[in-house]
Amino acid sequence: MNPSSPSSATIHRLTRRDFIQYGSICIASSLIAACTNNNQPSTKSSGLDKVTFGTNWIAQAEHGGFYQAIATGIYKDYGLDVTIKMGGPQVGSGTQLLMGGAVDFFMGYGIDAVNAIAQGIPKITVAAIFQKDPWCLIAHPNTAIKTLGDLKGKPIYVSASANITYWPLLEAKYGFTDDQKRPYNFNPAPFLTDKNSAQQGYVTSEPFAIKKQGGFEPVVFLLADYGYQPYATTIETKKELVEKNPELVQRFVDASIKGWYSYLENPQPGNQLIKKDNPEMTDEQLAYSIQKLNEYGIILSDIAEKQGIGAMSDEKWKSLFDSMVDTKISQPNVNYKEAYTLQFVNKGVGYYKK
Repeated sequence: MNPSSPSSATIHRLTRRDFIQYGSICIASSLIAACTNNNQPSTKSSGLDKVTFGTNWIAQAEHGGFYQAIATGIYKDYGLDVTIKMGGPQVGSGTQLLMGGAVDFFMGYGIDAVNAIAQGIPKITVAAIFQKDPWCLIAHPNTAIKTLGDLKGKPIYVSASANITYWPLLEAKYGFTDDQKRPYNFNPAPFLTDKNSAQQGYVTSEPFAIKKQGGFEPVVFLLADYGYQPYATTIETKKELVEKNPELVQRFVDASIKGWYSYLENPQPGNQLIKKDNPEMTDEQLAYSIQKLNEYGIILSDIAEKQGIGAMSDEKWKSLFDSMVDTKISQPNVNYKEAYTLQFVNKGVGYYKK
C-alpha cells in the first residue's frame, strides 16, 4: 500500500497525533500488553542496560534519530541495549505505556506534558527533539489565500484534537470561528474538491500526499511560525527514574541526540531500520520528510543551534503555558515547571559532536 495515500500514511500520521496526545490517561493493562515489539537488534549482553523507547506512531523519518542510534551502534557505545516499540491504534497512549511500565522512555508532546501535571501524573520531559511542532494548515494555490489570517471565514477540515491544541490560538489571534470547522476524516478528498477550503496536516507528510494525489503544490502555513509553539517529539520518562537513575537518563538522552545528528548527516542506516519496521514506507516519503524537517527548522532552530539538538528553555515552557492559560486549555494554578527538567540537555553542540 502506498504510504502517501490517504488510506495509509496520511491516516496513520494524523490519527496518531489525536490518539497519543489526547487519549485517556487511565492505565489499561490490555492496551499496555498490546504494545508492539518490533524485534530491534539486541546485544543480549549483561554489560548493557536494556532500555525500551516507545514512539508515537509507526516508523517514519520523524523518528529517524532514534533508529539511527540503534543502526550505527551509538546506543551500544553508551552502554545501552535499546528496543524501539512502535506506536499504533491498538497500543494505547504514551502516558499509559510509560506509567504502566511497558516502556522506559516515550516520545511525548509539550501540551500533554503540562496537562499530565494538572492531573497528577508523575512523568517528566527530559529533552525536546522538535523545537517546532510540525502541525500546519494547507490551502490551495492560485487563490486569495496568502497568509494564515486569510483563512478566516473559510471552511477548514480539522480533527477533534484541534479544539484542545491549535484552534483556540487561531480563534484568539486571527478571529477564526467554530462555524469554519469541518470534520476531518483523514482523507484529503474533500479539500481537493473544494478550492476554497483548507485542511490540517503535518508539514512533513500531508503536503506530500496532496501533491501526489492532487497534482499541485499546496500552500502550507506552519503553525509554529504563527505563534503555536509547543515542543514536540520530546523524550519523557517517569519522575522516579530521573530521581533514582539520572545517569541512565543522561546516557539515553545523549545517545539519542547523537543519533539525530548522525541521521541528519547520513540517514541511510536509520532509514533501513525504519523500512524494516514499516514496510509501507518509501524512500521518496523519507526523503521528503527529512527535507521538510530541515527546511522548516523543526529540529535545528532556536537554542538548539547553540545548545544542541534536544535543547529546551524555561522561557519557552513559560510561553507555552501562558498561551495554554490564555486560550483556556489549562488552568493558571498548574505548576507547569514540574512538566520538564533542563538537567539533561543544553550541553552545547560541541558536547554532542565529540
